[in-house]
Amino acid sequence: MRVLIADDAVLLREGLVRLLTEQGHEVVAAVGDGEAMVAGVVAHRPDVSVVDVRMPPSHTDEGLRAAVRARQLVPRTPILVLSQYVEVAYADDLLATTGGAGGGGIGYLLKDRVAAIDEFLDALDRVADGGTVLDPEVVAQLLVRRRRDDPLRELTPREREVLALMAEGRSNTAIARTLVVSDGAVEKHVRNIFTKLDLPPAPDQHRRVLAVLAQLRA
Repeated sequence: MRVLIADDAVLLREGLVRLLTEQGHEVVAAVGDGEAMVAGVVAHRPDVSVVDVRMPPSHTDEGLRAAVRARQLVPRTPILVLSQYVEVAYADDLLATTGGAGGGGIGYLLKDRVAAIDEFLDALDRVADGGTVLDPEVVAQLLVRRRRDDPLRELTPREREVLALMAEGRSNTAIARTLVVSDGAVEKHVRNIFTKLDLPPAPDQHRRVLAVLAQLRA
């Protein structure tokens, strides 16, 4: 794959360059700020970009805003965002870019996942293929913060499990394997989730992404 890396921490940035190069990927650009990241996406059209949430000058959400801007300028460009801490609002803003024609190709992982090399590379592949990947710790915090007006209140415990695994970017087959049930059972649960969340089929919408957004906003 052709990969762009945006992180102001030189050691992590160079470490990612080396890791991805050793895996046979081409790093088309390695930059340290949001403006350079957006420019790099427009210029190189990478297969996937790896972006730190916090970059200069304020080290708050420059990376996230750059990711959103890049998705506006180059729709559907896959982006995997890395964060030091679980910041649910950032995940919500990022996933909002997947609605409608934006499509998937979005990931949000804690930086600790990079140390689990196989897990990180798997997430990168899934995002590059148009999937949506959420760090399990982000999913866990979202479940804890659910409000009374939770749109998921009609879901059964099993349907909530299926939705949580969908939020991690898992396919129906992977969910079936994790829950030790048949593919048909998972498909039935997914259909029930769409029905209960009032997500009818639509040509310009990605229902799995919209279901995950409903969970994020709960």
